[in-house]
Amino acid sequence: MTAPDRGPLRHVLLHLLTPLLMCLGMGLAYMSAFVTPEPHDLPVAVVGTDARAQHFAQAVQEKAGDALDVRTLATRAQAVDELKSLDISGAYLPDARTPELLVASAGSDMSALAVQKVFTPVAAEQGTPLKVTDVARPVSDDPTGQGLFFLLVAVSIGSYASVAALGAAGAALRMRARAGLAVGVAFAVSLIGAALAGPVFHLAHHGLWGVWALSWLYSAGILLIGVGLHTFLKRWTTLAMMVLFVMLNFTSSGGLFRPELQDGFFGALHGFWNGAGFVEGVRAHLYFGGHDLGAHVSTLIAWLAVGAVVTAVAALTERRRKTTAPATPAPTGRTDQDEEREEEMEETVAV
Repeated sequence: MTAPDRGPLRHVLLHLLTPLLMCLGMGLAYMSAFVTPEPHDLPVAVVGTDARAQHFAQAVQEKAGDALDVRTLATRAQAVDELKSLDISGAYLPDARTPELLVASAGSDMSALAVQKVFTPVAAEQGTPLKVTDVARPVSDDPTGQGLFFLLVAVSIGSYASVAALGAAGAALRMRARAGLAVGVAFAVSLIGAALAGPVFHLAHHGLWGVWALSWLYSAGILLIGVGLHTFLKRWTTLAMMVLFVMLNFTSSGGLFRPELQDGFFGALHGFWNGAGFVEGVRAHLYFGGHDLGAHVSTLIAWLAVGAVVTAVAALTERRRKTTAPATPAPTGRTDQDEEREEEMEETVAV
């Protein structure tokens, strides 16, 4: 009696490892970033120059502790400028009759709500209603301002899901051809993103070409990184792309919660990750007069440069492998490599 062949079972278990690791990684990343948002050094201002305003700001800071970073500003106009520069999340104007809170919900609806939660009880203690003024409101078609996050999701999926097709199905092509296709796919993905942001869902009432350009920079960086990584990671490329451009990317983008409402890890990633560069770049372009747009574009260009370097290194590696590999006759029929490529593309489509 012969022993059972454990090869097929081992093969299945190996392929199940990827979705199980994705399950664990997505759960850890999303639940850490989104389940319990709490203010952490949330920048707010009290408007006034007299001793009373200074005392009030100090009292708010002492009561809030590390949750808030309270400062004072001289005038209402200065507070509006700081809000439109995203330097603060809210500004409170004390008044015995009509206290006012200034917010900019286009920067972050969640941050605006967090600031209102802080100052509404303060006005209630005085027995006066709080007037809330939104100095930078998102368009009516995107009342929460979170449409930009879902635009990020759409462009990201179109980008990283195309990597397996370019890496596996295009494995017979030279790296230069695959890189050219990656640039072309990024063009197609960015056009889809611009169409979704413009004529389909009306997230962008102006500046649609700018949204397209940012989408192309973002998508091209992902595609070039993925095509280059495929040379080294093969079927594990899908998992690597999910870690880089979903688990760490969506959670640190600032599309749902700005870094002041997250822990230090995701807040730190927000400073240089490409998803944050895309979301904040589009946000600055559409709502804040291009404030700091150059810095966000630089972030996307840096990721595109990383993709170009990874692709170049992969091309050199493949060339070296070809020169050192022994000559073998051309295979007939299906090979293990053909089956692995098909399995890789099926896994990516399923994800």
